[in-house]
Amino acid sequence: MKVLSVAGYHHTGKTTLCVNIIKELRRRGYSVASIKDIHAENFTMEKEGSNSWKHWQASQNVVIARGLKETCQIWHQHLSLNEMLARLDADWVIVEGMKTAALPRIICAESASQLDELVNGMVFAISGKWADNHTEYNGLPVFSSQKGIPTLVNLIEEKVFDVLPQAEPDCCGHCGLDCHRMVAAILAGTRTRDECVTDRHTGMQLQVNGKEITIVPFVQNIIRDTMLALIKNLKGVETGTIKLTIHPDEK
Repeated sequence: MKVLSVAGYHHTGKTTLCVNIIKELRRRGYSVASIKDIHAENFTMEKEGSNSWKHWQASQNVVIARGLKETCQIWHQHLSLNEMLARLDADWVIVEGMKTAALPRIICAESASQLDELVNGMVFAISGKWADNHTEYNGLPVFSSQKGIPTLVNLIEEKVFDVLPQAEPDCCGHCGLDCHRMVAAILAGTRTRDECVTDRHTGMQLQVNGKEITIVPFVQNIIRDTMLALIKNLKGVETGTIKLTIHPDEK
């Protein structure tokens, strides 16, 4: 799954750009999902006192609300990027916002001061209101959110890669970089996506409800060493390929 972020200040053209990128990717035959990161402190999709809200009050768990034209699954919690991506199935995911996530990024801005603040090594293109009167910023290409979409999506196809594991630096870093610096290095051409050590550790696989979960090398080592130590103490058992299935509801 390839994921990119469109970030910037309010009212700089982020949503317009996201919508047009999504339309162009779909025109090219890709499946596309999107994430809209909303920073309004009191924002909620739920209505206090509604029937679905009463279900949540009773269960304190996920609630599915099904209508005649749509079905909504409501979590009353803040999900991480990885938790959201694990629930999506698409070739591309366009994220509006999340300017601190380790993702290739397009910045929408209306002034040079905004760009000076927001542009870093993870940014590969500029758009938004700045594109009305400029064609480049410090060597980065600038694209109109209306007229430059096909050329921008060509660049997106060239630059954006399968999403990195978003691992915590303290738990990973086996490639010598954290995920943020790895994104910048891949965009700069000094590293490749295949050099992500976490993704390449295939000696262990974890699946929960049939969905494969990425676990960083540090955690893999703990699980591996613990299991091998236990198995060595079992009489008549030779060490080999280990498969452990846990049914948490069965005792």
